[in-house]
Amino acid sequence: RQSWDRVRVHDPVNCATGPRYGKERMTVNDRDGIDIPAMKQRLEQRREELLHLTEAGAGARRPVELDQTRVGRLSRMDALQSQAMSIETERRRQLELRRIDAALARIGEDEFGYCVNCGEPIAVKRLSLDPTTPNCIACASEDRA
Repeated sequence: RQSWDRVRVHDPVNCATGPRYGKERMTVNDRDGIDIPAMKQRLEQRREELLHLTEAGAGARRPVELDQTRVGRLSRMDALQSQAMSIETERRRQLELRRIDAALARIGEDEFGYCVNCGEPIAVKRLSLDPTTPNCIACASEDRA
């Protein structure tokens, strides 16, 4: 397996030690192909959708009634399974909401589109697929290894 550090080429514009961190810092709006207002709108719409789904699914996460005289054993087991699935779905929604909030914060700080680990630009195609992604491909690959 090849190390990413051996593959990277020094690029003073995109390197963490280059002008991006100095006076000539490139703003996200200067990058070709990133429509910041559209990304922000997309993130805000998804956030609202998730909040609506959270409110709508609150009843499915209620405690299951365990009274055997009112509900049969198989019905209770089914209800417990549905409850567990609903709780896991809500956990994933909350995780996505945190990622959206972090992406919106990066937009507000003019840091959207740059890797939070190394500071290099994130590929536009990667951002268009998932605007909440905080890492470039190289850092994401290192995290998974």
